[in-house]
Amino acid sequence: MNWIYDPWPWYVSGPLIALTMFILLFAGRQFGMSSNLRNLCAASGGGKAADFFKFEWKKERWNLLVMVGAALGGFIASQYLSNNTVEINPDVAQKLETYGIFSANEAYMPTEIFSLEALSNPANILILIVGGFLVGFGARYAGGCTSGHAISGLSNLQLPSLIAVIGFFAGGLVMIHLIYPLIFL
Repeated sequence: MNWIYDPWPWYVSGPLIALTMFILLFAGRQFGMSSNLRNLCAASGGGKAADFFKFEWKKERWNLLVMVGAALGGFIASQYLSNNTVEINPDVAQKLETYGIFSANEAYMPTEIFSLEALSNPANILILIVGGFLVGFGARYAGGCTSGHAISGLSNLQLPSLIAVIGFFAGGLVMIHLIYPLIFL
C-alpha cells in the first residue's frame, strides 16, 4: 500500500495528466473546475434569473462528475490513504511561526487557519468571504480557474491562458509576500 500512501513522483503523475488531457482534447472537451459552478447554477434553474446561465448544461454533465470525483477522492485520500507528514523548509516554518502558524509541519492545512475553532473568529470568516468573492470574481473575469487555464488552456497553446497563468502566479507572489503578512500580523 505504500505506492498509494506516498506522493507519486512527477514522472508518473505528469504523464498521467498529459494522457488525460490528450483524451479530453481528442474527445473535444475542456477541463476546468470553475465551469462546474456555472453548470450547477444552470441545472438549478439559474437561467430564469440571468442569461449567463441559459445554455445546454447537460452537455457538460461529465465535468460535474469530475467535480464530485475530485471532492470524494480528496476526502478519501485525506482520511484513509495518507500517512505522511508535510516537510517544509525550516526557514518557511520559522516565518509562518511569526504569523502564529505553528502546525505547518504537522498537517497539510494548518489548524490555526483551517479548523472549526478558527471559524469562531469573525475576522477569519470575513477573510474567507472576501477571499471567496475575489477568487470567484477572478475566475469569472479570467474566463476560467487555475486548473482550466494551466492544464487545459496551456495544453491547447492558448495565449490568453498563458497570460492568465502568469497573472495567477504574480498574484500569488503578491499575496504571500505583501498582503498575507498584513492580514495575519
